[in-house]
Amino acid sequence: MSTQNDESHGLVLGVVFGLIVLVISLIFGLVLGRGAGRVAAPAAAAQAAVMPPATATVAAAGATETVASDAAGVQVQGEVVKFFFASGKTELAAGAPDALGVIVKGVAAGRKAVISGYHDATGDAAQNEELAKQRALAVKGALVALGIGEDKIELRKPEVGTASGSNAEARRVEVTLE
Repeated sequence: MSTQNDESHGLVLGVVFGLIVLVISLIFGLVLGRGAGRVAAPAAAAQAAVMPPATATVAAAGATETVASDAAGVQVQGEVVKFFFASGKTELAAGAPDALGVIVKGVAAGRKAVISGYHDATGDAAQNEELAKQRALAVKGALVALGIGEDKIELRKPEVGTASGSNAEARRVEVTLE
């Protein structure tokens, strides 16, 4: 009977040690997997777009996707950076400095940053135009904070200030390079 108890204890100990090894392996796998995600995130941000979670849909270069109904966000499409604003707000979305990296590089290469503000068609037209101007000035302030001289930035009123698309897509400021 003693031999049978020893074999049972050995089997139980083997199973317990196996479970411990499995749990430790899973923990290491999760930690290493999360670390790899952190390394890959800046590269993806530089290539596509930078936006806070749950605020807007990321658009890769050359692609167009929709923006959440009342959220601030940023999209980088090639050499165009689009800032989307919540209704009635002028605050830039998180990640604005990172998104403006392509513009900063272009200005450093001798080009000029052109900022244009758009608005939706709801509410008072005069207030909307003023809000579009204040949003454009907020983007200009972000560029100046990144070291871009005001002489390298042009505020340009678009020919048609009311943008097409949904209201969320219309409430935007675009920064382009010339």
